[in-house]
Amino acid sequence: MPLYKSQPIKIYNSLSGEKENFTPINEGNIGMYVCGPTVYSNVHLGNVRTFMSFDVIYRYFLHLGYKVRYIRNITDVGHIVDDVDDGEDKIAKKAKLEQLEPMEIVQRYTVDFHNVLKAYNFLPPSIEPTATGHIIEQIEIVKAIIDKGIGYESNGSVYFDVVKFNETNNYGKLSGRNIEDMLANTRDTDGQSDKRNHQDFALWKKAEAEHIMRWPSPWSDGFPGWHLECTAMSTKYLGNHFDIHGGGMDLKFPHHECEIAQNEACTGQEPVNYWMHANMLTLNGKKMSKSTGNNILPSEIYSGGSPFLTKAFSASVARFFMLQAHYRSNLDFTNDAILAAEKGFYRLIDAVSSLNNLDNFYFGTESTFDLKGWKENCYNAMNDDFNTPILIAHLFSGVNLINLLKDKSAFLTKEDFTDFSSTIKAFVFDVLGLEDEKSSTNNNDKLEGVVEMLIQMRKQARDNKDFAMSDQIRDQLLALGIQLKDGKEGTTFSI
Repeated sequence: MPLYKSQPIKIYNSLSGEKENFTPINEGNIGMYVCGPTVYSNVHLGNVRTFMSFDVIYRYFLHLGYKVRYIRNITDVGHIVDDVDDGEDKIAKKAKLEQLEPMEIVQRYTVDFHNVLKAYNFLPPSIEPTATGHIIEQIEIVKAIIDKGIGYESNGSVYFDVVKFNETNNYGKLSGRNIEDMLANTRDTDGQSDKRNHQDFALWKKAEAEHIMRWPSPWSDGFPGWHLECTAMSTKYLGNHFDIHGGGMDLKFPHHECEIAQNEACTGQEPVNYWMHANMLTLNGKKMSKSTGNNILPSEIYSGGSPFLTKAFSASVARFFMLQAHYRSNLDFTNDAILAAEKGFYRLIDAVSSLNNLDNFYFGTESTFDLKGWKENCYNAMNDDFNTPILIAHLFSGVNLINLLKDKSAFLTKEDFTDFSSTIKAFVFDVLGLEDEKSSTNNNDKLEGVVEMLIQMRKQARDNKDFAMSDQIRDQLLALGIQLKDGKEGTTFSI
């Protein structure tokens, strides 16, 4: 059961276009699916913002005491991601360009994705399934849709009949699109398409001779349609009906619209109670784009390698900057904006860190601060559709209190101080996922000091011809992920 709820959690549901009270299907348990990256290139900063939004939502549910099964997939099939099932296979194109196997491309950029999210202090999902690992499940869904009369095979490919589906359902209800309008705006394809209707989308595509990534199926050697994988993986791990499905705003149509149609065609029920979409991140007022050069890689933030930045910023500062805007709002990334965020970040972290030194504070017999009201404000902000900018504003009210406590202009009882300290730390570190970098630096300094001491002990053991002890020190450090390297200049180490 949740440990603290001053008011019901409200979630903006893209399906209804309104904030709704959140009620999980199973009390105390939450199932959440978020569309992950297609791993053919480095993850971009806009992706990081989207995944960060759901990382904070995941963290907050855990903080409240819910048991959460969080699924975030990896798209590694290399299918064509386009509204009309046409275009380029991006993984295969990158593989040819770099003269690598497609799965080498997948591995390279999956590792990059994980490294970036680790640098930005993301919690890993409960399960991270891959599209290639669920081909069998996807084929079975295609069979089921064909059996329901909604799917049809054409020249080795299988398509979803949107018009047939819409006779008893509502295709377009998530995106607000009207199928009659879509049909009216259809361009004449002169009968060149294998589809019955222009709006139909691929469930399975027959692979052309040059297509590298392919699997056998009852219809052809081919590959699944873009939308199919998320239906297969979400229902496998969360069931036919689950709580939350999230992703970027750009996925609302056609991807999520098609997911809903596929699920309803198979099960006859709504697949998801709450659809959530995170908004865009722009750069200097323009859309981020690799082709135009208006782009910053997440690693360039902390390496200082971007021409758009005057200096390097820590990943935690960038995280704080992004959380200063609501996840449904557009956010513009500029050098001036992140400079301002850096000042606020260190003011917050320094104040919270000072709570560890009790010598800074004097405890009163009565509290002069409305601690209960402040706590309720913090929880109410997150309960109102995970409003991180409002939460941050209340956290800075806490910073002001810390300064007043130091000046003896305000007082807390020792019990209230302990409650306040644990609450503000929980929101800063556990919910928002920020890091006290100075503490991390101190810990790294201590680690380096311990390793250097062990290197000296190992050298002494070798000088004394105690090679068993020397090898034991080396091997035990290696088991901890610390590798010693002996050279002419002495022994160094890497982690």
